[in-house]
This record gives sequence, structure tokens and C-alpha cells, in this order.
Amino acid sequence: MEKLRLGILGLGEGRSTMSAALQSEYIELVQICDLNEELGRKRIKEFDFHAYTQRYEDLLENPAIEAIAIYTPDHLHATHIKQALEHNKHVICTKPFIDNLADANELLALVKRIGKRVFVGQSSRFFEPMKKQRADFEEGLIGDLITIEGYYHADHRWFLEKPWSLQSSFKWLYGGLSHPVDFIRWYLPDIEEVMGYGMLSANGRKGGLQNADTMHFIFKATDGRVARVSGAYTGPVQPVTRDSEMSCILRGTEGCSQADYMDLRYAITDRTGEERMLTWEHKLKHYFRFEGKSHHAGEYQNYLEHFAKAIREDIAAFPDIKEGIGTIALLQAMDESLATNKPVRPKDLLAEYSITL
Repeated sequence: MEKLRLGILGLGEGRSTMSAALQSEYIELVQICDLNEELGRKRIKEFDFHAYTQRYEDLLENPAIEAIAIYTPDHLHATHIKQALEHNKHVICTKPFIDNLADANELLALVKRIGKRVFVGQSSRFFEPMKKQRADFEEGLIGDLITIEGYYHADHRWFLEKPWSLQSSFKWLYGGLSHPVDFIRWYLPDIEEVMGYGMLSANGRKGGLQNADTMHFIFKATDGRVARVSGAYTGPVQPVTRDSEMSCILRGTEGCSQADYMDLRYAITDRTGEERMLTWEHKLKHYFRFEGKSHHAGEYQNYLEHFAKAIREDIAAFPDIKEGIGTIALLQAMDESLATNKPVRPKDLLAEYSITL
């Protein structure tokens, strides 16, 4: 397969994308960009990759670049996606896709007119346990889905050292809970209504957070099935032998499965009643290539290659732009439910902006 020629905008989170692209047989990294020259020079030294620029225009105007991977602050995504499409580039954008549904229709129209692909780097579904869980589900090993539970509970008090995390614009709802919410939409894409409650914990308040760091939500799909999600981000967590920071649990008519994210662990009771547990410790170095586990380049490589193959083979790949917009509508409905203490329908928000998916 001919390699997909990639440019990367934003070298903070884009660090994982650089590693992923440079180690992939399906991606050719052409050029990188960040306004912060100090960060750019740091990445040049770290990866011995020297095609760096401070100007996004250089990526846009580079004829060798077929696709641009965007890892800039959330409020800039819509503008950067629009510019990439207008310069005839495919787009890979980190989650959350955009921060304002008012931008959705213009981007949808651009994709239709220009004919380029837009993918969302909703990375968690590309982790090993989640991929195995999906494959077993599609094989029918747990029967028909009854309900799904997702959570992300982590002691992220270290994250409060980032000054922007203490701004009123930062919400764990989008920065953290969007991961397990993506699991919900993966299996129940048509959420009719969501209801949730949230609070700012004592630890979060002490650390200077301005928005909820502890949240629980219930979802109802159009077919009547229900799901739940929870997130807690500024308190101690259980040992990994007892719990995982992030999990997706599927309960079916004939079995149940649980995928544990950080621990690369998966358990299933299938339709025969057989119980199995799998781990992928031998792939730890693929997924976690840097210090600690704050960067996880392996799943970035997985989704970059997934999208690259889809472009080359002209086949469908998800999450695409429509799924990305649908997830934003759901997240904004969750946000509104926290503010009003009432159930909210995502489709009402889409209708407010005349968005058809």
C-alpha cells in the first residue's frame, strides 16, 4: 500500500502522533507544525525529524501533504479543519471534534463539496482490549446487547499543574468523559435522551478547578435500551488488581464482557458460559512509549493506519465527521443536563442548528 503522506499540527498531544507516524509502515511523516518554537525544537531533537515550521500555511500549501492531523486546542479545531479541507487535504482531528455545533453545517458542506475525508481521533476504541471486545461482540459471543456501562475514574490532580486546566473553559466532561461516552455511542449510536448530575469535589475545588470533576449520567436510546457513564478525576483510585481507570462493560443476552483500558486487560463470559481473561503485557511498549502513561502512541498508530487504509482502499472508516458531530451533540446535551438538572435530547440541539446527520 502506498503510504499516506501526513502533516501534523500541534506538537503537544501531537507527540504521540509523531511517534506513531514515524513507526508506521503505512504513514510517511512529511512536515510538523507548532506556533511554540521551543516545543518544535524539542520534538526535532526527540525524534531527529527536522521538517518543522511555525506556520500552518506551510502545511496547507505543501503539495506533498495529503492529510493533516490536528492536535490544537478545542476552540481552534473548526477553523483548522476548514482550512485543511479548503486546501484539498484529508483531515484527522483529535477529540472533541469541535466545540460549537454552529460550525457543523459548514464543515459537512465542505466535505461534500470537496470530497475529502474527515476522521476523529477518538483513540480509546483503538486500544487492544476495546478492539477485542468489539470483535467478540460482532461475532455474537455475548448475544444481543442489553446494556453498556462505561467509566473513567483517575487521579488526575497532577493535571491541575497546567494553568489552562483551571480556566472556566476547561471541563472534564469534554477532556476526560468523552472517552467512555464514545464507547456508548459506538454500541448505541442513537441516544434519545440523557440525564446527569455532577459536582466539584473538595479536591477539585482545592486545586482550583471551576467545573465538575465528578459526574454520573444515564442514557436512553431510541430503541429503549439504557446505558450509564461515570467520571471522577481528582481523587485516589483502586489498585489495578481491583479496578481499572477506564473500562467498557457490555451486558448481553448470552454473555458479558469487560475491556480495561490502561491495564490492557479483557474478560468475557461468552454464550457457552466459558470465562476467559486476556492481557497484552507484551504490547505495553507499543502503546506506552514515553514516560508514564500520559501519552499512548500505540493507539494513535492504530487509528492512523485504520484511516490510511480506508483512504487508500476507498472504504468506510469510523469515527467520521458525522459521528464526531453526533458525539459533540451528545456531550453538549450532557453539559446542559448538568446545568439544568433536567433530561436533554441531543436531537433537539441538532435541530436548533438545523443539522442533519
